[in-house]
Amino acid sequence: MQVNQSGKLTNVCYDIRGPVLKRAKQLEAEGHRILKLNIGNPAPFGFEAPPELLQDMIRNLPDAHGYSDSKGILPARRAVVQRFEENGVTGVDVEDVYLGNGVSELIVMTLQALLNNGDEVLIPAPDYPLWTASASLCGGTPVHYLCDEDADWAPDTADIEAKVTDRTRAIVLINPNNPTGAVYPREVLERIAEIARRHNLIVFADEIYDRILYDDTEHVPIASLAPDLLCLTFGGLSKNYRVAGFRSGWMVLSGPKEHAESYIEGLDILANMRLCPNVPGQHAIQAALGGYQSIDDLVLPTGRLGEQRDRAWKLLNDLPGVSCVQPKGALYVFPRLDPAMYPIEDDMRFAFDLLEQQKLLVVQGTGFNWPTTDHFRVVTLQYADDLEESITRIGVFLDAYRR
Repeated sequence: MQVNQSGKLTNVCYDIRGPVLKRAKQLEAEGHRILKLNIGNPAPFGFEAPPELLQDMIRNLPDAHGYSDSKGILPARRAVVQRFEENGVTGVDVEDVYLGNGVSELIVMTLQALLNNGDEVLIPAPDYPLWTASASLCGGTPVHYLCDEDADWAPDTADIEAKVTDRTRAIVLINPNNPTGAVYPREVLERIAEIARRHNLIVFADEIYDRILYDDTEHVPIASLAPDLLCLTFGGLSKNYRVAGFRSGWMVLSGPKEHAESYIEGLDILANMRLCPNVPGQHAIQAALGGYQSIDDLVLPTGRLGEQRDRAWKLLNDLPGVSCVQPKGALYVFPRLDPAMYPIEDDMRFAFDLLEQQKLLVVQGTGFNWPTTDHFRVVTLQYADDLEESITRIGVFLDAYRR
């Protein structure tokens, strides 16, 4: 009997770990060295976790064998509340904090609790594709609003407004943005909050890169600007504290909740069903948020992340027919290929060809739900010299693609 996948997966894809990565693993098994620019996983590139974070987790291991509260341990949730208060988000209590097995679990959980079949969620293009995939998997309809490359990849608020319908339930913001590295200005966030206010939308704010900021860029949590809106803000340890494998994330409810009691009850049901988040990883949260913020050193121009961002951005812009907006945050650049010079019809084929010819792994722009085939994402976690080698290989490859 033929066993087929569920029809629920028809519109679900996650090309960051998709077919091109599968081929890269095959090439590695054959003995090839693959330079990987495909995933924001700091540890393989020599980024170490803060030692106090590891010490707290190790000390608490003897007491971390059993289940915790379904929302997570109290000291970790209290530390998250304190972080939010420091960032100007008021009226948040420990009961408003849900810890999760990474932000990924919490994204799925919050959409499952909200969406009925056909409900619409506004999601940026380009996006972190888990948002689009999760909305589809939960029976919703992802509707993509455009971000404007000519405005440093800020959301096009007129496009957002035009795409609101009577089925729209929520709007997603990814700030700082993956894959573009954009950090949204306060005035743009205020306009988005006003759209959500007029149309009674929930705001989902994916802010997991909120401390990875370059050039003294300010990150403004949208929840701090909209205390009258129901906001769900997501963050975690994976990127800022370089422990992606701990799967330690959080989601915080802020704003008025009286009208959302049914939705919150649904969140509680799903939190209970998964029993609890990873308990050892929860014990790292308080030490991480309350300790020395070593990420602040890494993002300086003299720090590894700052140097690598600068090197990648400059080298990509130096390639003929390639342009790249300078990222203000996160761990990525999202270069554009001039269609007149590189008329690429299938950008996944482009990524496959780059892998086969140069042993270099990237993710094509349509993998982030960008509507045209003229972009790809580069992760800036490699050492600066390896980034230079990688971008040199991209240049050699593009020479053969040029028409």
